[in-house]
Amino acid sequence: MSKDYPVPAGYLERETEVKKSRFIARVYPVSSRDEVRERVAEAHQDYPDARHVCWGYQIGRPGSAAEAAMNDDGEPSGTAGKPILNVIQHKDMGDVLVIVIRYFGGVKLGAGGLVRAYAGAAESVLSEVAREVHQARVQAHVELDFADEQPLRHWCDGHEGNIESIDYSANVHALVSVPEAHQADFSAFCDAQKLDYRFDT
Repeated sequence: MSKDYPVPAGYLERETEVKKSRFIARVYPVSSRDEVRERVAEAHQDYPDARHVCWGYQIGRPGSAAEAAMNDDGEPSGTAGKPILNVIQHKDMGDVLVIVIRYFGGVKLGAGGLVRAYAGAAESVLSEVAREVHQARVQAHVELDFADEQPLRHWCDGHEGNIESIDYSANVHALVSVPEAHQADFSAFCDAQKLDYRFDT
């Protein structure tokens, strides 16, 4: 089963207005809870006088996310974070954080109105953000001679592989990241070149 899934290709911000309340929605690609915290802190810094900074995120494959959470930030329970997260979950997108910053416009929206406003704000960024495919990758530790480095780089260039780090001592030690789809090809390459390698499990 392929573990590839769509993720946001980058950051996007959109603003909507509902009964004089401003809703500023931001979408980010994220891969950890720490990143989520940083982005939320950033939103508080960018809009220090906003009434609410609400958010929802999921990390991992859509439909079976490794992690998901939401926050109403003072709005009535279930009227902000939950509708944001619901929209994310219906978009078939992983590794995604949506933050919605609200400036109160003096007119109360009521619980139903809030749910619609936050869902609409989330929809406004998620429907427009470009997508890219997250590829499941594996890492391999490879021991090689200096003469083997160029063939290894050449193989990586042709197979979406990345040399994450390389260490020159008596032998050359490389940490290589390859798409899971090319793992068998990489093993075959290393065997043909008589390279010592092991995959991280």
